[in-house]
Amino acid sequence: MSEISVRPNETTVPLMPCASVEETLAFYEALGFQATHKQSRPYVYLALQWSGFQLHFGPAPKSLDPAREESGGCLVMVDAVAPYHAAFVAAMRQVYGKVLSSGLPRITRYRPGASRFTLIDPSGNSIIFIQRGEPADVEYGGSKKLTGLAKALDNARILREFKNDDLQAFRALKSAVRRHGADAPVVERAIALCHLIDLAMVLGEPTDPWSADLRGLELTTSDRQRIESELGHLTGLQEWLP
Repeated sequence: MSEISVRPNETTVPLMPCASVEETLAFYEALGFQATHKQSRPYVYLALQWSGFQLHFGPAPKSLDPAREESGGCLVMVDAVAPYHAAFVAAMRQVYGKVLSSGLPRITRYRPGASRFTLIDPSGNSIIFIQRGEPADVEYGGSKKLTGLAKALDNARILREFKNDDLQAFRALKSAVRRHGADAPVVERAIALCHLIDLAMVLGEPTDPWSADLRGLELTTSDRQRIESELGHLTGLQEWLP
C-alpha cells in the first residue's frame, strides 16, 4: 500500500463575515458571481464563484460594523488587473446605472498602469485584485526622491491604491496644497486639485473649494496634456478643467 504524502496541490478559499445575506448576494450577483451554495439557517453560509476563484461567507460577529471596513479580506492574484476592473465596472453600470465609487458597496478607482484595485462589499470586506509581478519596492509614505507637493501626490497615490484609505489621502492632500501649493508648479497644483475634487466626490464632501481654485489656474497646452495623460481615467475631468 502506497504511503499518502503531502503534495503541493492545495486550494485555499477565503471565509469572510456576512452581515446581510440579501445584500451580499445582490452585490456579488450583480457583478456576475454565481452562488454555488446559499443558506441562512441554521447558520449563514454562502459560496460564490467568478471566473476561477471562490469567495465564501459565514456568520458575522454581533460586534461587526461594516462601515469600519475592517471585516475581512481576500487577495486575488491575476495576470492583469485592468480587465477585471473593466468587467466589474461594466456590470455595475448595467445593473445600477452607475459605477459604485463611494459608500458601501463600492469599487476603487483604477488608474491606467496601476497594479491593484479593491472591491468593498456590503459587509465591509475588501477583495483586492493584485497584478502578479507587482513591484516589490513600493515606497509606502511617498518617494524619498520627491519633495513638496509632488511627494504629497505620490503619498496620496499609495494611500489610495495600496492602503485603500481615501479619507487619509484627502486629508494629506488638503494639508499639502495649503503648505506647498503656492510654491509648486501650476500643473502639479492642478493635478492635486483634481485629486481633491475626485476624493471629495467619493467621500461625499463639498467640491466647491477645489473646483474654484482649479478654475482660477492658467494652464498651458502642455499642462493640460500632462493632466489628461495622468488623470484621464477620472470621470468629469474635462468639466473640471478651466
